[in-house]
Amino acid sequence: MGDREVERRQPPSGRSWWSRLARWPEELYRYWRGKRSGWRSSARLRRTAQPMPTPTRSELRALVAAWRSKRQPVRSTLSRLSREEESLLADIRWRTAQANRSNVMRTAAYLDFYRRCPEVHWALLAHMVSRNGGWNMTDLQGELLPRLLTEQQRQQTYQMLERANGLIFGDAYPQLLLYELASQDRCDLQRLLPGLGVSHFMAPVWSRFLEQRCSALLTTALIVNEQHVIELRVVNHPYYRTRVLDAFYFELQAALQFNQVVFPYSDEGEPLALAGLVLEDFTNIHERIEFGKRLYALLFGIPEVASGTLAFACRVAHSGSRADYAPYLFCRAAYGDREEARYGERLHALRLLEGAGRLRSPELAQAWPERPLAPAEPGDWLSAARPGELARYFRRLPLPRSFVMTNEYGFALDKLELAVLAAEQMGMAPPGGTADDR
Repeated sequence: MGDREVERRQPPSGRSWWSRLARWPEELYRYWRGKRSGWRSSARLRRTAQPMPTPTRSELRALVAAWRSKRQPVRSTLSRLSREEESLLADIRWRTAQANRSNVMRTAAYLDFYRRCPEVHWALLAHMVSRNGGWNMTDLQGELLPRLLTEQQRQQTYQMLERANGLIFGDAYPQLLLYELASQDRCDLQRLLPGLGVSHFMAPVWSRFLEQRCSALLTTALIVNEQHVIELRVVNHPYYRTRVLDAFYFELQAALQFNQVVFPYSDEGEPLALAGLVLEDFTNIHERIEFGKRLYALLFGIPEVASGTLAFACRVAHSGSRADYAPYLFCRAAYGDREEARYGERLHALRLLEGAGRLRSPELAQAWPERPLAPAEPGDWLSAARPGELARYFRRLPLPRSFVMTNEYGFALDKLELAVLAAEQMGMAPPGGTADDR
């Protein structure tokens, strides 16, 4: 059967959500056994961890002093650019816009850059986080979420994910391209960054990176910067705040721990091995920054995770479908092609029940069309920040104690399936919408 064909096997029948709920004590016992196994695997991998360097106090003091001196309008130096510099910046903007047309293109651009400049660790971290963003986008048109959320709820959630994804890329990718030129002595990076609308927060960090190649410092700074970039433009934007982030279904998703970022990596004896973390509160900027730092410490501090994740990224092109890493669970067919009117139980502990078809997880191009990305609202977040308080983010790069989460991923899928079964059998499912109803 072709991977893009519709799964024609009918799911097992005669299983109500009540019977599934009755088995939940058994499921919880299995979950805790799996969680203990994940703790043991995490402990084994932690023993191989590489230390993550952090800046000294004197280095932090120098950065804080530079940030304090640079709190000025972001475009104040544009009039002093030469014609050659303006042409260079125009080319960078064009290359960024070309790659910023969809999540798939952004994700590929991050990896291509990392393979050219592996000293910029953030690019690989951004590639993997962007993969997860794409999977979250296509989930909205996949097998399960359309049975729980209305078309309007899915549209609004996608718009928020796409806006955040695109704003981060639009801010960070020009920095990466400019660094690539600066490292070849073809331009003055610190002078030109403001011409790309980049916060003055980044200029002293990039200058230090050019001198010392301090990958951890640069990665932490980019995490801090990009989370501030989306804070006012997305997270606290009135539209996304009221329509998505404060909506009951989004808060429920967080409470049930569906906000996962996973890194597929190889592990002997398992068909699927995932390392990662769960983001508890997306609306809290401090938590998002610390979450990004822990992901970085995991991705680059654990050799097995680092090598396995990079091998996966280079071997499997990102499509947006969860079939990228779990083809035995997911197929690439679109949700709108389904034949059965009601959903039947299919999953158990990351396995399909006998006779059950795979879950539909379309590629991004099947789920959402490319749409123009509105320009970022102007402004430099550093002008309203307290540089001394920003220094706290650079003092530690903590490695998570537990991060092998294959078990948690399977349990989250089981909970989502139970929610679908309950909603449909209680008559609470939204009207059927298809991928073509956009």
